[in-house]
Amino acid sequence: MTAPDPILTEVTARYLALAAEEIAATLVALAFSPNIKERADCSSAIFDAQGRVVAQANRIPIHLGSMIGAIEAILAKYPTDRMAPGDMFLANDPYSGGGTHLPDLNVVAPVFVDSAVVAFVANIAHHADVGGMVPGSESALCATIYQEGLRIPVVRVLRGGQPDLGIIDIVLLNSRTPDERLGDLQAQFAANRVGIERVAGLFAQHPRPVIHACIEAFLRATGQRFEAAVAALPEGTYEAEEALDEGDGGAPARLHLRVSVNGGRLCFDFTGSAPQLTGSSRNVPRKAVLAVVYAVAKSLLDPDVPPNAGYYDVIEVVTRPGSILDPLPPAAVGTRAITCGVLGDLIVAAMGQTLGARGMADSGPHHLVIFSGPEPRHGGVFVDYETIAGGMGARGTRDGMDAVRVHASGAANLPVEALENAYPLRVERYALRRGSGGEGRHRGGRGVIRDYRVLTEGVTVSLSSERQRRPARGVAGGGDGATGAFLLNPDTPGEKRLPSAAVDLALAPGDVLRVLTPGGGGFGEAE
Repeated sequence: MTAPDPILTEVTARYLALAAEEIAATLVALAFSPNIKERADCSSAIFDAQGRVVAQANRIPIHLGSMIGAIEAILAKYPTDRMAPGDMFLANDPYSGGGTHLPDLNVVAPVFVDSAVVAFVANIAHHADVGGMVPGSESALCATIYQEGLRIPVVRVLRGGQPDLGIIDIVLLNSRTPDERLGDLQAQFAANRVGIERVAGLFAQHPRPVIHACIEAFLRATGQRFEAAVAALPEGTYEAEEALDEGDGGAPARLHLRVSVNGGRLCFDFTGSAPQLTGSSRNVPRKAVLAVVYAVAKSLLDPDVPPNAGYYDVIEVVTRPGSILDPLPPAAVGTRAITCGVLGDLIVAAMGQTLGARGMADSGPHHLVIFSGPEPRHGGVFVDYETIAGGMGARGTRDGMDAVRVHASGAANLPVEALENAYPLRVERYALRRGSGGEGRHRGGRGVIRDYRVLTEGVTVSLSSERQRRPARGVAGGGDGATGAFLLNPDTPGEKRLPSAAVDLALAPGDVLRVLTPGGGGFGEAE
């Protein structure tokens, strides 16, 4: 079919979008760990047989890079004629499996109709511990990927519907919390089964050529719509620069972007950014850079454009291998999401030069805390992985949002009741951080104050963050946001400011850790 029915095309697009959402909803409902069940640190998508994104759930944009990479790695290693119904594939390695950091485990399944692969369904879940030198498998102080946890290339984890127990045993043995890993993996398998049923059900209603033609049509329409949004921008080249608080040797690490707008297309050139870091995990794999570019460009130019590969074709991304935004092995990449908060600001700063009041000030990225220690109620070990939201930068038309994950991020803060039920910790304060948003005609979003009291012996905490030295900048005369901080035993004579990145700091029963996340910058001069 060269011209599929437009109503059927729209119904097909909506059906697949809903199916992608149902995969993620199933994963959250069935997950075992608080990190997935309560924080919803997971995502899902549907791909066509060529590996193009046709539908993505409205979850965490940065996960898209991992799923795209996993599909590419699977198709390179396992041609579809070597796949069978009931197969699923597992991968997490940024350098061989398409992942963007090791805690994110991708599970991908082919969808068969009439003995042919017509699509793939995929989900990704952030597992709270996959081994490595630090509980939680994520620290800004990891120097190489070998310190970050278990690396999994593309492997067939289910064959004909039956799990490969040897592979699963390897995952469990490397985790400090194997019961959680098993429960979460089983939830991922079940979620993909739901996706397979939904996609196969669509193809059961109409001939394969009809559905394929509909998919081609709505991908093409998405691209045309986004190209029109780009064409409305003034043509030219726009540059911006940001920096991470700390790179190798303690100096700031430069992030540079040159955006070219020409003929309805965008080119993002990051080749002027710093070399990859050798003593930090703040490096960002190229696939994660793609995810951030796609998410931020969409949110700035056309937030309602469908999230599929149709609009990716309007965008070119250029990176330099061996740089902080395209590292080579064995560079560590665990805290790439914190860097991506600053990377999102860089993209906004460059594109904002074309947008006027539609632009935005810098934002406050999340802070990462990972508590671990003996679990006194049930025995074993607990790992509490949490990312605490900062404040969004103000826009030219409104104040920044308070206490929100910014740009390509998106998981929720862990609810207090769930945390206290699962771990030997008590949250004694959880509030918006007054005065943390930059002043201006429109105020920057406020960060968060969150106080944890330790209730048992043997607890340690690892910390990672950004914008503790360099604030979120205001624009057009707006004020800067407040920087973040970690404080031990605040408001006492023994108060101590902790480093912006630390590993396995010992905490005593009764100690309080205060997390102060950064606020967003303001927009315009205050009236």
